[in-house]
Order: sequence, then C-alpha cells, then structure tokens
Amino acid sequence: MSSQEIRRGFLNYFKSQSHTIVPSSPVIPHNDPTLLFTNAGMNQFKDVFLGKSKRDYTRATTTQKCIRAGGKHNDLENVGHTSRHLTFFEMLGNFSFGDYFKKEAIGFAFDVTTHVFAFDPEKIWVSVYEDDDEAFELWQKYIPVKRIVRLGEKDNFWSMGDTGPCGPCSELLYDRGPTFSKENSPLTDSGERFLEFWNLVFMQFNKNEKKELLPLPKKSIDTGSGLERVMMLKMGVDSVFLTDVLRGLIAEVENISKVKYDPFNCELAPAFNVIADHIRSLAFAIADGAIPSNVERGYILRKLIRRAFRYGKMLGLNKPFLSKILPKLTSLMGDDFEELKANESRTAEILQIEEESFIKTLSKANNLLSQIVEEAKKQKRKILGEEAFKLKDTYGFPIEEILLIAKDAHLEVDLAIFNKLEEEAKEKSKSAQNVILQKFDQNQFADFTKTHKPTTYLGQNILESPAHIIAMIVNDKFTDEIKEGEEGIIILDTTPFYAEMGGQIGDTGQITKGANLFIVNDTKSPYPGVVTHIGKLEKGKLSKQDKVLASVNKERRQNIENNHSATHLLHYALEKVLGPHVKQKGSLVDDKRLRFDFDHHKALTTAEIREVETLVNKKIRENTEVKAYEIPYDEALKQKEIKQFFGEKYSSKVRVVDMQSSKELCGGAHTSFLGNIGFFKILKEMSVAKGVRRIEAVSGLEAEKLVYQTEDLLEKTAALLKTVPAKIEETVSSMIESTASLNQKMKNLRKEHVKNLLDQVACKIEKIGSINAIFQELDLNTDELSSFADSLMQKIKSGVIVLALQVENRVQVLVKISPDLVKLNLFANDFISEISPLIKGGGGGNKELAQAGGKDPSQIKPAFEKIKDLIKKKS
Repeated sequence: MSSQEIRRGFLNYFKSQSHTIVPSSPVIPHNDPTLLFTNAGMNQFKDVFLGKSKRDYTRATTTQKCIRAGGKHNDLENVGHTSRHLTFFEMLGNFSFGDYFKKEAIGFAFDVTTHVFAFDPEKIWVSVYEDDDEAFELWQKYIPVKRIVRLGEKDNFWSMGDTGPCGPCSELLYDRGPTFSKENSPLTDSGERFLEFWNLVFMQFNKNEKKELLPLPKKSIDTGSGLERVMMLKMGVDSVFLTDVLRGLIAEVENISKVKYDPFNCELAPAFNVIADHIRSLAFAIADGAIPSNVERGYILRKLIRRAFRYGKMLGLNKPFLSKILPKLTSLMGDDFEELKANESRTAEILQIEEESFIKTLSKANNLLSQIVEEAKKQKRKILGEEAFKLKDTYGFPIEEILLIAKDAHLEVDLAIFNKLEEEAKEKSKSAQNVILQKFDQNQFADFTKTHKPTTYLGQNILESPAHIIAMIVNDKFTDEIKEGEEGIIILDTTPFYAEMGGQIGDTGQITKGANLFIVNDTKSPYPGVVTHIGKLEKGKLSKQDKVLASVNKERRQNIENNHSATHLLHYALEKVLGPHVKQKGSLVDDKRLRFDFDHHKALTTAEIREVETLVNKKIRENTEVKAYEIPYDEALKQKEIKQFFGEKYSSKVRVVDMQSSKELCGGAHTSFLGNIGFFKILKEMSVAKGVRRIEAVSGLEAEKLVYQTEDLLEKTAALLKTVPAKIEETVSSMIESTASLNQKMKNLRKEHVKNLLDQVACKIEKIGSINAIFQELDLNTDELSSFADSLMQKIKSGVIVLALQVENRVQVLVKISPDLVKLNLFANDFISEISPLIKGGGGGNKELAQAGGKDPSQIKPAFEKIKDLIKKKS
C-alpha cells in the first residue's frame, strides 16, 4: 500500500462519514502572524474553533502539508540523524466543529486504524489525559483496559502555542515489539517500542495570555495522524526515510551523486536523509509563495537550502543539485498536490540561484576561517565562540566542521560562548513571530451592533438612494445631532456607498436633507455590519432618525470600477506572461491609479512589461461584459479557474467577478464592460520585499495623460537636440559617438602631457648626500599620482620621490623609495607619519610607498623640507 493509497483511503473514509474534504491550506499561513509555517492540520480552522468564523460544514477532513523548522516546533537539528524527525510531513486529520465529540472521534479512529491502515488491533494501545475518565471509559469498547494508560499534561494535553485553542487528548500507539525495547508499557517506554501514530485532541478550551482556560463556544474535535509515521508502521521499516516517497527521493539522490545509500552508514546516511526531507519543505514552501531571504520564514528556507547543500558536499555534490531532484518529487506527489507541477520550473530557478550564491559565500567563509585560525595561533588562544557562531550563522559552516579544522590546527573552540549564542538565536527566532493573541473582536461598535441591525449595502449598481440616519459620531462619541462646520461620522440603515475593503478605497459623495449638506470624504467598515460615512457637515444640521438622500460621486466611482477591473486583468496577464506562481499579495484601487503586489522573484524585463500591457489592452478592446454572480463556496473550490486568496475568510455563498478570461472571488465594484476602461498603461514596476514585486498602473483618462506627458517630453527633448522626435535615437547615438571620439582625443592629449611632464620632472633630481631625490608639486588628477611615481622611479632607478598636488582646499602627498634605499632604513611610511601633522591630515602605506591627505596645502614646502632633513640624518 502506497502513501497515495493511504492518503486517499483516509479522505474517502471520512467523506463516507459525512465529512467535507477540505484542500490542504498553504504551508505559508497567509492570515496568521503567530506562525512561521503551517504546522498542524487545525491551523486553517483556528477561527472556526474560536467561534470567529463559520463554515457551511461541521465535519471536515484534510491531508495538511506541514513544516516544522522554526519557532516552538523546531526539529531542524535532529532531521537526518534520527529515524523519525522531519521538517516536512503530511498530517491526516478529521475535525468536528460543534458536531460530534469524544465518542464518535474515538470510534472513527479505531475504525480507520483497523480498516484503512489495516493495523492489527492487538498491537494498538491508547493513552488518555490523566483526568479524562470519559475517554478512558469510551476506549474500553475497542481496547482492553490493560492497553489503556493515563498520562499527564506534558504528554496528553495539547495546545498549538502559548495562546489559542487547546484541550485534553488521546493518543493511539502501535506496539512494535520487544526488539525495540524490553519495556512492556508506554508508561515506561521511551517511545521506541510504543510508537504514537495518531493524536485525538478534544478541543474544549481557549488559552488566553493569562494562561486561563476559557470554554470554547462549542466542543470540537481536532485529530492528526502523520502519514510518514503510518507508512513506516505499515511497511514494517525502522525509519521514515525507508518509506515510499522519501526512499524514492533518496534513490534520485543516489542517481545524481553516484553514491549508494546505506541506512546504517552513520556518516553518509544523514546526508541522503537531509536532502530528501529538505527538498520537500523547499518545494512546497516556494510553490506556496515563500522566497528564501534573510528574515523570518525566508531565513528558514535559506537555512534549509544551505544545510542540504552542505550535506550534498559529503556525497561529492559540489555544484547546484537540488533542482535536479524536483522532477522526482513531482512524480511522487504532484498528482495530489498540483502546485508542485505548476511551480516546478520557478522553484528550480530559485533553488539554482540560491545554491550558486551559497557557493560564493562558502568561498568567503573558507577565507575567513583561515584568517581566524591564523589569528588564534598568533595570539595563542582558542577560536572565539563569537567567531564560530558567525561562521555557522552567517556562512552556514557546521560546528562539527569547525571543530575538526580547529583540531587539525591544534586549537580549541570556545563552545560555552558558542552554545550561549546558539540559544539566544533560537529564542530570537521564537520571539520574532509577532504574537497576536486569539481574541474575539471588540471595539467601540460592538455594543452598537447589539441594538441595531447591520447597514444594508445596496450594491454597486445603485448610486443614490433614500436612507435613515441611525447613528452619528462627533469627537469620538455617539450623538443625536451634527451641526454645521462639525466633522463626524454618519451611520445609515441602508447605503449605496461602498466601504473600503479588499484593496478598493471607500466612496465619496454627499448626504442631504433638503438644503442640509453633509460631504462624505470616505467610507469605511470598522466592524462587521457597520458602515461609517466620514466627512463634514457643510450646511445646516442633521439629526438621528432623519430621512436623507445618500448620493455617491458617480464619476469617481466609475473610475474606481474601471481600475478595479483593470487590476483583475493585470493579474490575469501576469499569470500568462510570468507563470502560474503569480499570486496577489496586496492591492490598492482608487480613482486615479491602481497598485498590485504579487509573488515573483526578479524584476520584469521591458519586454515582459510590454507583453503584460498588450494583453490587458487586448482584453479591453474585446469589450467583454463583466458579470458578477453568487455561487456556493464549495462550487467555487471545484472550479480551478476561479481565483481565491488564501487568508481570506469566505462564507458559504461567494461572489464571482467573471470577465471570461479572468474569474475571481471579489466583493468589490467593477465596470459593466471592459471597454469602459479605455486604455491601460504601467507606470512603474519595483520590488517591495524579497520575492514580492509591485506594479503601479493607470487606466482611461489618466493613461492618456501619461501618454501625452511622454509625448511632450519627447518634443522638448527633440527641441533641445535640434531634431524631431522620430530622429532622437539617431541624433543621440551620433552625439555619443562624437563624445567618445572627443574623449579619446582628450585621453591621448592627457597621456602626451603626462609623458612630457615626466621627462621634465626626471631632470629635477637633487642630491642629498649620496641619495637622489625629487621633490615636486604637480598638476595631476589624484588617480594619476601613483602611476606617475612608478614611471618616474623607472627613469631614475634609485632615489626618493616626493610628489604633492592640491585638490581644491586639500593636499595629497606621496612618497616612493627605491628598494635599495629601503635596505638603508629609509621608509616611506615613516616619512609620511612625520609630515602628516604638518599638512593637518593622515595617511599610511608600506616601506616603499605611502601617501597622506591633509587640509593645509600651504604646508607643502615645509613638508618637503622636513623630509629632506630626515634623509640627511639617514645618509
């Protein structure tokens, strides 16, 4: 039985038990800043457990992609060296949101264990939380009491983090027999014989920041069974790396490295294991939108790449190799995780770039390590803990390798300081997560919604309608009246105004009652069911319960609708040009322009930008009707062409904006026909974060203005060049050629001038005792001084050359001494040290050549005299 068969058998079983099969969420938690990576099946349901959101199902089942390589759940250092630790794993799970509880969960688990996994029921043990009498009793229907054990909070009380959903749990364990341990009970076993393969969490509480356990709105079930561990037991092997998928990847590493895998080879087996594990974490994380970088989860990915590459070197893989394993991974898992197929080429490119970069970094690290060893020997000391930590943390050098090199050099490493810095780094990794406590939303409108119905938004097609004022706010307080000149907020029972949401800015307009006029400058929805019209009463007064006329600024709304639809077309075009990995990371739509942030690992070329613009404008010219309709969310999930955004919370009914070529779940306002957009033009493309690009663009009249501005610029440039716009390129090319020719002539003239000057200066030798010396102030460029001194020394063969030049209000002095005079203890750096105070500056160099810069050019002659005196004393 393969991993795929177990995966599909598990999901189909729970589907037959009225569970909805929910796709795995990405390994990048798009809407949960408490996590670096998705690390459990329940992550995507956290808000459901907390009562903050609802799904149109109460039973779910998933096979969740998980990564544990940072923060609280960090197994990285153990991966490859143990039989069970992984950074990437699949978590099979079934969930109940206020539907069934312990009785059914226990029954399902035993049924799957004995029928889908087909484990021998005589080998099954279970543990329950020490105080959970109910679970203890329920298990006795399936398991003899002698194989049910009670364990404490450490083992059998589960929580995802320091805060959030939690509850007692029950674990299913498989007895692998006395060959693994002589212990005959999980109570005394280390976990080798009685191996846990499924954890049932009876979700009852929400742990707050005070560590208080508050009852959840509804009792729920969260279970997790690691697929790799199930496969290990199913196949009867001792290590997860001998299961079908991981062993298949190891076989590919064997092919690439030409080294045979021996699971009992303590030196080389970990290298195969690490590579097989890490390639899965990397491929899934990059496919889900993560990019290697120096911060947060990007740092973890870079660490995985470098760790895998280092272990690859042990197998003789000294060139980038990770991308070569990707096709095998896709063949093993791509049928059930299509994102691997869709992103394979992009993932390969990113891995290649990262490995090439690390090779350069390693070269620098080797040089640094050589310097550190040399310095430690000179000073007769240990290699400092700080030095070792920098080599490991910055350059990816493993401490084991540093220790071996130190041993070869008869040096020790300060491991106490190294370990201290390692611990600090781990703590920093944990605290780097911006912990946002899981609480229910509460703000100033919470009480208001208890006594008032939600404001009804009338939809994008109604721009003017009668309404009643149900609340007003002035100076942050609810009031019954707003007077002329006052700024405030009006809340209506119904409104045609669109509140800022999903990147689209809020509407502006006016609310009137006869001559009484309130100008709406913005519209927001600060709390579910509340729409605030923010502005100023320009004339008269308005009171609570007044019947008013609400009117949206129509022209501005039309421009916003056009730009919003253009944003959808831009997303479509970027996917076509760059690939399916392009995912929206953020957007802003207003009446003047649009902004779109998206996943991509490098800047767009001019050709790519032009191709994107061409595609968008082609769709605009086709003038397709823009349709908006609602469908069940389950139906939307089945239609792969409909874009939806991870991190968004969708209800059971969702709104689709359909432009034929582009279909997205979107609640915003859109134009009725694409032709209304008129024209689309990209203003600029830039980077906003590692792996995230931003495009700013304009449409319609604003796009026309941009074209006119460009034309005006061309006209002005042509006038300055005394030509016409069509011949600007030709004229500039001609000017560049002329300038290059003139520059070459200037260089030749300069060269001739320096040659003549060299001949003149060479004739100005003066004798100081038996020593030839030249002292000369020159009119040269600073970058010519050193080469001039070299040429001059070639002419005079032996002597002391002292040259000076003035640059604005500064002076530069150079001293060059021939090797034969250096043997007589005449040193250039000594002379420079003596004259530096005179010129109010400083410098340095070596015995043959030294220079100094200073602020006092008037001291050039005294500096020359000072050096002459020094020569006299030496001669």
